[in-house]
Amino acid sequence: MEIGLLTDGVGHLTRTAALDFAAGLGLTRVEFAAGNWSAAPHLDVDDLLAHADARRILQGDLDARGLRLSALNASGNQLHPVDGERNDALVRGVIRLAGELDVDTVVLMSGLPGAPGDSMPNWITTSWPPETTATLEYQWNDVALPYWSELAAFAVSCGVTRLAVEMHANQLVYSVPSLQRLRDAVGPVVGANFDPSHLFWMGADPLAAIAALSGAIHHVHAKDTRIEPSVAVRSRLESLTVLPVAERSWNYVTVGRGHDAAYWAQLMAALGAAGYDGTLSIEHEDYAVDPEAGVREAAGVLEDALTLVG
Repeated sequence: MEIGLLTDGVGHLTRTAALDFAAGLGLTRVEFAAGNWSAAPHLDVDDLLAHADARRILQGDLDARGLRLSALNASGNQLHPVDGERNDALVRGVIRLAGELDVDTVVLMSGLPGAPGDSMPNWITTSWPPETTATLEYQWNDVALPYWSELAAFAVSCGVTRLAVEMHANQLVYSVPSLQRLRDAVGPVVGANFDPSHLFWMGADPLAAIAALSGAIHHVHAKDTRIEPSVAVRSRLESLTVLPVAERSWNYVTVGRGHDAAYWAQLMAALGAAGYDGTLSIEHEDYAVDPEAGVREAAGVLEDALTLVG
């Protein structure tokens, strides 16, 4: 496996500086976020699509540092009942750009519709009262599956064979069963962008999840979560924003600060057993740690874990 970086984690740096930073850490892969939920600090999709020279410059910048792209990232909510069309346009632009750059993987979310007539997304996590089940089936059968069947065909036509869907809160796909439902309906172009940080706080076991997704993992984010003592009172359903770190029941933390190198070695071994030998893309979202220091620390933990795996 290779260690990479989702460059949004150092979005305060210019693209040149971010690539220099990644290469200086000995990383070999980078992932660029291209918009929607990202400010896209290092990638201008429209410019790159319109200008072959811009694509050549980007590729030259990567080649000069011994870096390759692991994926492009278009995370957002393309099934949003109001804002979905704009999100979808970006997703399709990123897919087209990935094809132009010979990148076969695009990371994205499943999206989340509303109930019929809603103007806001509606995340269903229980089966009672009964209207929740009716809403969920509408979201899947009337909205998501038709959309995704067409999107998968579009991706393949652009040369993108891996749509790596992140199992994320407030999305239709947030768990192993929901990822499997989408993949079973649409086909193997859909797989997981496996990010254990979300599974940690939702109470799933990432090692068991990896085994259940054997052969269906397209990309991996290396991001950690620490469950805080206040979970005993607050529960894992946390609605505080990310900044009052000390008050929350869980926090995204630098890799190693929630689970040590020995755990990450177990996770890597599980990924290998499940057929994954791709990139571990560091995603820094620890609001208590300087971004560059956090990425550096994460890379060290992952290197130690790779050594333990052997």
